[in-house]
Order: sequence, then C-alpha cells, then structure tokens
Amino acid sequence: KKRGQVRIATLGPRSLSVDANADPQSIVSQVIAHWRREFSQVLPDRPDLIVVPEACDRVGGLSRERLLEYYRVRKDQVRDFFAKVAAENRCYVVYSAAREMPDGTWRNSSTLIDRQGRVMGVYHKNHVVIEETTESGILCGRQAPVFDCDFGRVALAICFDLNFDELRLKYIQARPDLIVFSSMYHGGLMQAYWAYSCRAHFVGAVSGLPCEIRNPLGEVVASSTNYFDFVVADVNLDCRLVHLDYNWSRLRDLKAKYGPKVTIHDPGFLGSVLISSEDAAVSVDEMIAEFHIELLDDYMARALAHRHTPGNME
Repeated sequence: KKRGQVRIATLGPRSLSVDANADPQSIVSQVIAHWRREFSQVLPDRPDLIVVPEACDRVGGLSRERLLEYYRVRKDQVRDFFAKVAAENRCYVVYSAAREMPDGTWRNSSTLIDRQGRVMGVYHKNHVVIEETTESGILCGRQAPVFDCDFGRVALAICFDLNFDELRLKYIQARPDLIVFSSMYHGGLMQAYWAYSCRAHFVGAVSGLPCEIRNPLGEVVASSTNYFDFVVADVNLDCRLVHLDYNWSRLRDLKAKYGPKVTIHDPGFLGSVLISSEDAAVSVDEMIAEFHIELLDDYMARALAHRHTPGNME
C-alpha cells in the first residue's frame, strides 16, 4: 500500500450506564464487553487506525466516589484490552481515558497504541475544563507530541482543546498529516477550522454525535449516521494545499501528465485546491516540485513579506 493511504475507523457510542452498586471489577468486564461489540463493527474492514471518544471507559450511573473506585480497579485493564485488539488486528488504536498518575494526580489522556499492541506515546489534554481540575484533580497537559506512524504523522487533541489557539498554533508548526480528536463535544466549525489551518486531515470520535473525517480543506469526507455510530473510510494523506494564483497553467500541465494518478480538488470559493497523488511511484511533493507549483503556505509567506517590504505599506 502506498505511504499516506490509511483506512480510518471512528466510533462514537454513548457511554455505558451501570448499576450504582455494581462491583468495580464487574464494571470493567462490562466496559470491555461493550468495546468488544463496538470494535466488531469496524474490524471486518481491516482499518489501519481506530479512534474512540474522550473518556471512552467512563460509565454513567455511579457517584463520584464509586467512579474513582472503579477507575482504581480498572487501572490499565481496558487499555490492555485495546492493545490486544491492536496487536491481533495489526492496527493502531487510540485509547482515550482518565488516568491516575503515580503521584496521585490525574490526566485526561489519549494513548496511541501501535500495530504490535505497544504504547507509542500519550497525549495529555492541554486545555481541561476548569471543573476537571477543581473537582476531579485532573491537571492540564504540557506537551503536544506528534507521533510518526507508518502511514504518516499523527497529532492528538481532546474535547475542550479545540477552542484554543495555543495548541492549534503548535500543530501548525509541527505539521502533522492527521489530527485525531477524541471528544464529548463536537466542535462544529472548529473541526473544519483546525483541519484547514493545520493543513491536515482531521478525524473526530464524539460520543453520541456525528463522527466525521475531514480533508485539509475542512470538508467532511465520511461520517457516522443516525443509524450507525461508526464509519470506516480510506484517506489519502499524500496531499498538499495550493492556491490557484500563479498555479493555473502548472495545474493544467500536472493533470495533463498524470491524468487519473493525480486528483486536484476544488471546494469552490476558497481560492485553494487540494492536490493528492494517486500514483504509487510518485509522491505529491515530487509532482509539485516537477511543475514548480507554489504551496499555499509559501504563497502566503511571500504575500506577507511583500507587505512588509519597505515602500509597500502606507
């Protein structure tokens, strides 16, 4: 399979509700059974990556004290089940959950598990809701790591994060190919805004709401529905955004040479198009270099430099 081609599964079931007096270990078993059922919906498609919502193993029906008791019995049991699924199906899985640290503080985290079932790394939600800290002892994360998967570079975000430029600007600098968003809130236009501004594909797994995959133009390319709480779709990360200015004839020449092996997609009204290489032997960057096509970011940098050139401003 060509690098950059990735089959993404995103799942958004509602949280499980349990009996208020249920035994913590029996809750763990119920949660694992719940996710075994959910995963069974997407595993026949052999995805490369499976994404789940924020706090995917939090359950309804428990008091705060009973929830903590359950978490302390759960420890890493659910994560380890996710890792087993990843290893058995040779896919990456994101496990998003509240986790207690050795010092007794908590984090709201997304753990990226690789195709061998190993933990590649953990992202701690940078922007927690105030009550997460004041009532639940969850501290804000400090780092915004980007992970190198075999299909591309992956960044993670969780729920409330989507409201903050501080994190988004870090990802603009880091240039991930894909942003994985595990959440309880959908984010609305912020999903498209992040996708376009970060020049990245974006996948949202949102509990009880549409789970959508967006291209770097912010367009929805696949979505779960009112009937099915999941969607699986093939995405081509070997793509770049370019502005139409100065590129019209170059784009025509590119299409003339590569035909169906290049896709030039215009969303309309934006002035930018998405070029994707469908050629196993030639990357999109090689195509762009061959025809001297100017990238969107390079054009904007050139226009900004023009503005700040002495003599060009009032």
